[in-house]
Amino acid sequence: MSKEQKVAIVTGASQGFGAALVKAYRDRGYRVVANSRSITQGNDPDVLAVAGDIGNPATAKRIVAEAVARFGRVDTLINNAGIFTAKPFNNFTEEDFAANISTNVAGFFYITQYATAEMLKQGSGHVVSITTSLVDHANSNVPSVLASVTKGGLNAATKSLAIEFASRGIRVNAVAPGVMKTPMHAPETHEWLAKLHPVGRMGEIKDIVDAVLFLESASFVTGEILHVDGGQSAGH
Repeated sequence: MSKEQKVAIVTGASQGFGAALVKAYRDRGYRVVANSRSITQGNDPDVLAVAGDIGNPATAKRIVAEAVARFGRVDTLINNAGIFTAKPFNNFTEEDFAANISTNVAGFFYITQYATAEMLKQGSGHVVSITTSLVDHANSNVPSVLASVTKGGLNAATKSLAIEFASRGIRVNAVAPGVMKTPMHAPETHEWLAKLHPVGRMGEIKDIVDAVLFLESASFVTGEILHVDGGQSAGH
């Protein structure tokens, strides 16, 4: 296979944003390495499924190693895998804390290390992390300190890495969604959730895909936290 065709890694790729991003990058001609705990290999030879817990450093190492072995390079990393636990602060358990740190922080940290190591070899690359608009616009109706601790950390890391890698050909950005129509939210909750956004509706998966693809093509943009939240982060 040609090593000139670009390669994207997408975590949390079995449903929601991740599955849509796999398709979007394939439609752009990328080969894709898709990861989730339960993902299985499909019929497309240019989509390589690598199952495993992204919070485990061995999984992160294996994803990047298999990307390079199969496709020869890594051009884009989409840190999409994440969990969101909303409950009052004093109700969080040790298990909640451990799960959020594992998926949201360790799941970002290790694979970003391995992927950017490959990007540095070729002098180019792009990292996009999916965070949350609640980091910038706390809402008493959606108490979610663990999201702020973990996803807020990713926003800060995005800016730090963007500057660290700015002169070395690697861009680092983030997309901060509002509340989107994904399998995470039951249909009976949609009317209430829509009211959280000044535009009066929930976002669609396509809105996040479009934002990621914009950042992919915006070669002069790095260190950006792109809010895709119907005005939520601006206020009410």
